Amino acid sequence: MEVFGFDFGTTNSLISQVIDGRTVVFDQGGEPYPSVVCYEGDNVICGGEAKKRLTTHEIGVIGNVVRSPKMLLDREHVHVDGVPRRPRDMVADIVKFVIGQAEQDTERYNSTTAINRAVVTIPVDMDGRQRRELREAFHQAGLVIEQFVHEPMAALYGYLRTKEDPENEIRRLEGQFLLVFDWGGGTLDLTLCQVQNGMLVQIRNDGTYELGGDKMDDAIRNEVEKRAVEAAGLKPDKADVDPGARLNLLTRAEEAKIKLSSRDQVHVYVPGYFRDDLKDPDLDILLTRSELEEIIGQKIRQGVKRAKTLIEAADLTTSDISLCLATGGIVNMPAVKSGLYEMFGATRVEISDRGFSIISEGAAWIAHDRARLRLAKNIEVHVARNAYFSVIGAGYEMPTAGDVSEAERLTLYCTDPRDGVGKISLLSPTRHGRQVQPNDSRQPLASLNVKVEPTMAKLFERIMLDLEVDDNLILHATAKSAIKGDSDYRPIHELEFGLDIMQGITGHSMNEPHSRSGKSETPAKKPEGRSSQSEQPVGGVLLRPNVAIREDLSLVPGEALVKKEMGQPGGHFHRADELTDLQRDERASYAPCSYCGRRAGDPKCRCISGR
Repeated sequence: MEVFGFDFGTTNSLISQVIDGRTVVFDQGGEPYPSVVCYEGDNVICGGEAKKRLTTHEIGVIGNVVRSPKMLLDREHVHVDGVPRRPRDMVADIVKFVIGQAEQDTERYNSTTAINRAVVTIPVDMDGRQRRELREAFHQAGLVIEQFVHEPMAALYGYLRTKEDPENEIRRLEGQFLLVFDWGGGTLDLTLCQVQNGMLVQIRNDGTYELGGDKMDDAIRNEVEKRAVEAAGLKPDKADVDPGARLNLLTRAEEAKIKLSSRDQVHVYVPGYFRDDLKDPDLDILLTRSELEEIIGQKIRQGVKRAKTLIEAADLTTSDISLCLATGGIVNMPAVKSGLYEMFGATRVEISDRGFSIISEGAAWIAHDRARLRLAKNIEVHVARNAYFSVIGAGYEMPTAGDVSEAERLTLYCTDPRDGVGKISLLSPTRHGRQVQPNDSRQPLASLNVKVEPTMAKLFERIMLDLEVDDNLILHATAKSAIKGDSDYRPIHELEFGLDIMQGITGHSMNEPHSRSGKSETPAKKPEGRSSQSEQPVGGVLLRPNVAIREDLSLVPGEALVKKEMGQPGGHFHRADELTDLQRDERASYAPCSYCGRRAGDPKCRCISGR
């Protein structure tokens, strides 16, 4: 069964397919389909016709028009022109429309395959509920999501897969670091990858909706309108502007942003803009490139700076990056190019000439190659004595449509139940691959807290930890205490993945076969001079774990190993020679004075000193 690539974007959507070794993009005259839907009575209008009714580039509901309902998927209902509608249904309407348009196009390429399965791309920070709702919306539209893939990862896969000699290019980039800088109309998405044995492996991701190109269009429109009002001698709050003309100005502002990528100045002209009693009601403003960069310069600087911040967070420098692949309409702006060239040098920056289609093309190649996502980093549990235990290993194969991984169950022992809470922290090392060192830095994924019986003996209370991954790439973590019966649950979507691109090209992998538990891997290359020493981030919370993976009294805090009152459950005698040096120090420092009950070393305690 043929699987397509579907880029359901914040501002535009597109479907692609690999036919006879090349990608075919089903577009509308060289342009993607706007992710916009309009409801007029019983009529549902999608795409370009719906976009013409917009008066702003803001995401969400504008009258009876909804722009990018994908971003509303975390809501149950929204009111569209007074009518409550589910965002899921709106997404389904757009997906149906795009599929219908694409299926009309397939006949031109002698492809009669119905579009009913696809690899679908998503922003890097789309949460679990939005992914579930998006999958359901595609299902309503009659399309099965075979696999989700992050948009920047799909762009990089498509870029490398369509090189003249992709196999040689992958070998040339072996061990090197690549950055995808995807700046489109709705979002800025960043992914830092490394090529490892023919695999594209994500190291870190970052994404934001606050710097989308559409916000720039609104800023340009507002500035041009302000200057036109001042030139006409009108008061800003008194100008009578024709609504249709104002919508036209938004389109002209977007065009000016594009044209100023190759010109020094453009005229922004909208006839009949003012309805006031003016001799000349037209809007005619000359906008220069320098003026444009002044209007949106701060957003451009913020976007470029995020790339540097992402690289530094991975303990790298910009000189470690061999390739910066820049995609999306915004990267064609001279100020953006200049910022990237300054950071990486012109020879290491590749501005994609397929900016609007490269993501859907990459998804199509992933579908064609049947490339499966694999976990890039271990999933670890933080246990007593500041140790880390890997529960799910790097290389673990992600489930596809309708599948859920078999649950990984871990039995933990509560080392110190005195406060009545068992604390489980899940982390992922910043180092990718399975060869992780104890002192490598870790990123927290989630913390689970369950009530335990405080009167029980150390290591007696068991906590069951279950981890499973579903086809939405969500890690589900559930913890339950055996005696107290309390439970806690956390969904985790901030995971990094890898794709074996060499296997797609040659039919065989450079890696040894991976098992479902991800047992094989090649040590990750780390640039010389980099420190992996774990450091607590500024403002971070230190959580002292009180769980262990085995029954071992050396893991119990020394101050907890004290004689309890006669008859109290969990009481036990421990001689000094039964304790480790660390436990003796803990006992001396933290165990309360048997006479006054104060902590040892407390100046108010006079018992030990004899005063």
